[in-house]
Amino acid sequence: MKVHYSALEFSADVPVVLTIGTFDGVHHGHRAVIALLKRRAAELNGTSVLLTFDPHPRTVIHPEHHRLRLLNSLEERKQLLASTGLDHLVIHPFTEELSRMTPIEYVRELFEQGIRPKAVIIGYDHRFGRNREGTFESLKNLGNVFGFSVESLPAQTVENTRVSSTKVREAIESGKVQQARQWLLKPYPLSGTVVKGRQVGRTIGFPTANIKNADPLKLIPGKGVYAAFVQYHGEHDWHPAMVNIGTRPTVDPLTSESLVEVHLLVGGRNCYDETLHLRFVKRLRDERVFDDLAGLKAQLQIDSRAATLCLNDASHLVAQ
Repeated sequence: MKVHYSALEFSADVPVVLTIGTFDGVHHGHRAVIALLKRRAAELNGTSVLLTFDPHPRTVIHPEHHRLRLLNSLEERKQLLASTGLDHLVIHPFTEELSRMTPIEYVRELFEQGIRPKAVIIGYDHRFGRNREGTFESLKNLGNVFGFSVESLPAQTVENTRVSSTKVREAIESGKVQQARQWLLKPYPLSGTVVKGRQVGRTIGFPTANIKNADPLKLIPGKGVYAAFVQYHGEHDWHPAMVNIGTRPTVDPLTSESLVEVHLLVGGRNCYDETLHLRFVKRLRDERVFDDLAGLKAQLQIDSRAATLCLNDASHLVAQ
């Protein structure tokens, strides 16, 4: 997959079949759109192109009140889209000027003067242009003017549930990472830098690496203890781990700051300032308050055994 950073700089010498959107999560529904995109491109002996924007439009239109939480960082999204077999990804800068374009101005600049598609495929709920005025019908009308066809793909369904990024976010926020994995087709990812903590875990035999989230817009799973795989940045292997997300009420009952703490079940090393990549497999339990550190240690021993059993047969989830 080739990555381009402006629609106005993209060009192709074969017919272009285009889709547009954030594709946050690159979930089952997104993959269905891309599969259709690739089929239509093959039928035209053309190339498949996905147009997306950076920064996210809501952060530009509502910079102080966007309340945005994303399933993927831009880098994660690029990797996931590459795995679909997409030919080209166009990441166009989203600006205030672009946000004020009418649907016809939007199509004229990004399509007619930029990507020049022969066919456009969009999701069932796609909106575009100023105040999201553009709809499927208006895009079809504009296609008649500028010479491209438009096709819409209805919502995809997994186990009778309509798939959307919103539903996946709701599952992640409530800790339902297994449910989210069915829709994402991969374990939910999170990356961050290891920062120094209070080092209480090592005093009870469970040293942890405290993770500072690399992307402030990235959604962190709900509070609780999880079984997960962890990878050191730049290395190939994935290591079984358990992850605690929460305020550590037993260790620090006065704080309200939520932390991400990783304990490798086998091995581990001092990795301050390094980047770790996490893949969440299963939520083991809620965050709880214990009477003392001995009670916490006993529960962590139970959690460790549960996480080991869970991850022993799950290595295929992070196979490269």
